[in-house]
Amino acid sequence: ESYTTQAHYNGKPAAGVAVSLATGANAISTAEAVRATINRLSSAFPQGVEVVYPYDTSPFVRLSIEEVVKTLAEAIVLVFLVMLLFLQNLRATIIPTIAVPVVLLGTFGVLSFFGYSINTLTMFAMVLAIGLLVDDAIVVVENVERVMQEEGLPPKEATRKSMNEITGALIGIATVLSAVFVPMAFFGGSTGIIYRQFSVTIVSAMVLSVLVALVLTPALCATILRPAKDHATQRGPFGWFNRMFDRGTIAYRDGSHGIIKRSWRFLAVFLAIVIAMGWMFARLPSSFLPDEDQGILITSASLPVGATQDRTERVLAEVTNHYLNEEKDAVEGVFTASGFGFGGAGQNVGIAFVRMKDFDQRKTSALSVSAVAGRAMGAFSKIRDAQVFALAPPAIQGFGNT
Repeated sequence: ESYTTQAHYNGKPAAGVAVSLATGANAISTAEAVRATINRLSSAFPQGVEVVYPYDTSPFVRLSIEEVVKTLAEAIVLVFLVMLLFLQNLRATIIPTIAVPVVLLGTFGVLSFFGYSINTLTMFAMVLAIGLLVDDAIVVVENVERVMQEEGLPPKEATRKSMNEITGALIGIATVLSAVFVPMAFFGGSTGIIYRQFSVTIVSAMVLSVLVALVLTPALCATILRPAKDHATQRGPFGWFNRMFDRGTIAYRDGSHGIIKRSWRFLAVFLAIVIAMGWMFARLPSSFLPDEDQGILITSASLPVGATQDRTERVLAEVTNHYLNEEKDAVEGVFTASGFGFGGAGQNVGIAFVRMKDFDQRKTSALSVSAVAGRAMGAFSKIRDAQVFALAPPAIQGFGNT
């Protein structure tokens, strides 16, 4: 037994067990393994002992992955609808859509080759790449349709002629886009660690999209594409969209002519916009990583040197009462431990892990982690016996927010 530390959960005596993630381990798999082990051992616990998890980062990781996967599915659907709206040909729309799962499958293979996992960075890169990877296939389909319509060639011959015209352009597009993202893979330090997976994911997706546009898309065009109707003869919703789009095109053309006639005046407007942009950029707050509501709040208490553990416990009791009473709409539970903290070990330091309620119960900004931490700092400033700080953990452990 050790009396150097004491732990409480919601004011009741508790025993804390900390499990740290090993280097390279999966947070979700580790959390599931810990819960399964605790559930297996709980049958031997004394009667009345309850198991809680006051500090668990896996729900936020799981929710982040789910949200990105949902965004990825929404992006695919939106890309399909936008292509259908502009191409107005179901066969021509299906061809670029088929390129999406093919390229994503190949991207997963590249990630596996480099030893990367499916995480928020790689999934975010895939979401951004969705719009880019269909561009090449759309260019192929549009040009094949143009050749068929203008020269009256059948799909196979039109595809062959079209690819002779645009193959160099497709390779050039991929080269230019890769030149933007490839340097990110060679960043050093913590920035490189964060962006390297992002860069590899998006570059591999773009390169594979060009390969698909050069190999698969022409084969599909020659096989399933048919001469399309003239957009000017379309009726119904497509006809209304074409008329509105033509009006917008005419208005844009007329506006461009007006700008060209008054070039010096609009050049001055452009310079004013550039100056305003620089002024706003210089005054916007900066940080290394954005603040994230992970459903967890950490509170550190530090008393004068020589303070007894009883004084530390009274301060932590005040902290607990504040969260459970003043922030009961946002806080699920508070685990406190005296005897150690950010400042080291000793009777005069303590720490509290605040478990927030689920995100679906905290939909307003007033119940976010940052809002709760701000109000807590105001309340804790009135405690004269200790210095108490409420902190939201950084988005990436060990990197901080500034």
